[in-house]
Amino acid sequence: MDPYSDRGQMTRAQAAAAEIDVGLRRYMLQVYNYMASGVALTGIVAYVVANTPAFFNAIFGTPLMWVVMLAPLGFIIFLNVKIASMSFAKAQILFWLFAGVMGMSLSTIFVIYTGESITRVFFIAAGTFGAMSLYGYTTKKDLSGWGSFLIMGLFGIIIAMVVNIFLQSSALMFAISVIGVLIFVGLTAYDTQKIKEIYLVSDSDEVQGKKAIMGAVKLYLDFVNLMIMMLHLFGQRR
Repeated sequence: MDPYSDRGQMTRAQAAAAEIDVGLRRYMLQVYNYMASGVALTGIVAYVVANTPAFFNAIFGTPLMWVVMLAPLGFIIFLNVKIASMSFAKAQILFWLFAGVMGMSLSTIFVIYTGESITRVFFIAAGTFGAMSLYGYTTKKDLSGWGSFLIMGLFGIIIAMVVNIFLQSSALMFAISVIGVLIFVGLTAYDTQKIKEIYLVSDSDEVQGKKAIMGAVKLYLDFVNLMIMMLHLFGQRR
C-alpha cells in the first residue's frame, strides 16, 4: 500500500467533509434568518392591525375575515406545489406575503391577551423552540420514526379544535393546548433534522435558497403554533 496515496485520499475526504460542513452551516443560518425575519414581520403586522381600529374592524367586522384567515393555508399549499418551478425571487416574495398575511390573521391575540403575557410567552416559546431545534440539528438519533406519530397527532388536534368551536369546552381546549405543545416541540426537532438532511453541497445557490425558504416555512409554523398553544395555557386575557 502507498501511504502517500492513502494520505492524499484522506486529505481530499477531509476537504470534502469540511466543504459540506461549512456549506451546511451557511444553509441552516439562511433557514433560521428567514424564519426569524418572518416571525418578526408577522409580529409587527399583527401589532399594527390590532392597534389600528379602522384596519382591524375592516378585516374582522366583514366577510374579509375569512379571506385573511384562510389565505395563509393557500400560500403554504401554493409554495409546496409550485416552488420547484418558480424563481428564487418569487419564492422570497411569496414568503414575505405569507408572513404578512399571517400577521393580519393573528392580530386578534393582541386584542385577547395582555401585552405583558404575550411577551412572556414569546420568550418561553423561543427558548423551547431553540433548545429543540438545536437538539434536532445535533442529535445522531434518527427522528424519522417521530414523523407519522406527530402528523397523526397534528391532525387529531385540528379535528378536536374544530369540534370545540361548537362545544366551547374549556377542559377540551386545555387538553388540546397541552397536547399541541408536545406535538410542536417534537415537530421542531423532527423538522430541523429533515431540513438538515436535504442539504446537498452540489445544489445551485438558487435551489439551496428555495430549500431554505421551505425549511423556514416549516420552522416558522412550528414556532408560531407552539406560541399559540402556550398562550392558551399561560396567556393572561384582557
